[in-house]
Amino acid sequence: MSPVSTGRSFDAVLCDVDNVIRIYDPSPLAALERAAGLAEGTTMKVAFAPETALPLVLGRITPDQWARSTARSLTGLVSGATALELGTALARSPFHADEDVVALLRRARARMPLVLVTNASVQLERDLATLGLTGFADHVVSSARVGLAKPDRRIYDLAVARAGVPADRCLFVDDTWENVETATALGMRTVHYREAGDLRRALREL
Repeated sequence: MSPVSTGRSFDAVLCDVDNVIRIYDPSPLAALERAAGLAEGTTMKVAFAPETALPLVLGRITPDQWARSTARSLTGLVSGATALELGTALARSPFHADEDVVALLRRARARMPLVLVTNASVQLERDLATLGLTGFADHVVSSARVGLAKPDRRIYDLAVARAGVPADRCLFVDDTWENVETATALGMRTVHYREAGDLRRALREL
């Protein structure tokens, strides 16, 4: 498609999953942290340190192995048993789909390709099925399946190739600023996502 023929500023949507489509409930983990005398967010800070999180999102370990790795890093702050409980609670945090975002993306997909490009675990496909989102997008580019994680530009190149349009004809949506910066540098139109209204405004021209 060309900009002249469509009259649009983009011809494909590349969208993140976590904290955009999938929303986690942190309250069970926060309750455990309070009971253990830890500041809320301590477990996530440890778990998402690059040395702990990268093996997960590159598909080298499972979520349960990630929980145990997180627990090892927490040991010393709390007992071993409590550390494992915290790591497991994070890995198994309840989640739901943001139905407003899902509806917006469904409408976009009726007009153009939708590609999910996400740093995720090997469990992503099962999680999408749990959300009722199997087949939701035209393609899913999961870091755990391709062995590349945002903001590595190579995963963006893969997503663009799956979309089948040039990078400068893609709208990229992500909640992490570093990932948005890379997409901008590649010539994409971008949305630094914070709420559904951000996506709604970006898709307004459709």
